[in-house]
Amino acid sequence: MSGAHPPLSARAFVLATDLDGTFLGGTPAARRRLYDWIEASRRTIGLIFVTGRDPRFIAELCRAGEAPWPDYVIGDVGTTVAAIARDAEIPVQPLAALEAEISSLWADRGEEVRAALDGRPGLSLQKTPFRYRVSYDLDPETFDPAAHETVAALGFDSLVSDNRFFDVLPPGVSKGPTLRRLIAHLGVGAERVLAAGDTLNDLSMLEAGFNAVAVGGSEPGLLVRVAGLEKVHKAKAAGAAGILEAIERFDLHPLPEGEMRVL
Repeated sequence: MSGAHPPLSARAFVLATDLDGTFLGGTPAARRRLYDWIEASRRTIGLIFVTGRDPRFIAELCRAGEAPWPDYVIGDVGTTVAAIARDAEIPVQPLAALEAEISSLWADRGEEVRAALDGRPGLSLQKTPFRYRVSYDLDPETFDPAAHETVAALGFDSLVSDNRFFDVLPPGVSKGPTLRRLIAHLGVGAERVLAAGDTLNDLSMLEAGFNAVAVGGSEPGLLVRVAGLEKVHKAKAAGAAGILEAIERFDLHPLPEGEMRVL
């Protein structure tokens, strides 16, 4: 994070957002409006990416100018916690103090997970060398739900999202718990945070007690699970525009000048 920016604890508002379908979703005009506003307001707005994506993808995305640099990253479905140093050779820098418990819970058992799930119907192993998770592409037509029981017997958690991905995670570790730990570590008041997502792997983040938004076009299963949660706004607008809609709904920060009201 640039030294010109105050710490997140001193900023008026912190956006903690999923990427695909959420921060990277919606029309190009809506994304540009949101991104430009954040960049112009870094002294009052903090940005945390909370994503299933890995650190390399995030660095490439931001270096290409396709999204503003976040201040912090929770990646790999909650198993990576990192600060950002934009100008460093490796800009996504894991926070050892916050990852120690995750590493301990995983206990370097990825090979054991892969062996247990080898050849299971409907699961294709993703080749990215994740540190504290194992992830698969999922074919819903052939997937055997018994895979969940196999993972549970190993002492790990399993998560299906968007009916396309199957993740094996350390027990109790996902986007929501890791976000709570990071927010507490940074000394940010929970009332100043907006959590944003669109699929079931965002559920733990949306039900973590922060103001939250399920953006327009969210996975139906997610909308069912958050239907009764008071603090979760179900946005009409998709992606970036849905985030702006929720910021207005919860009165978290003045919107960009000239922003059209959507409520």
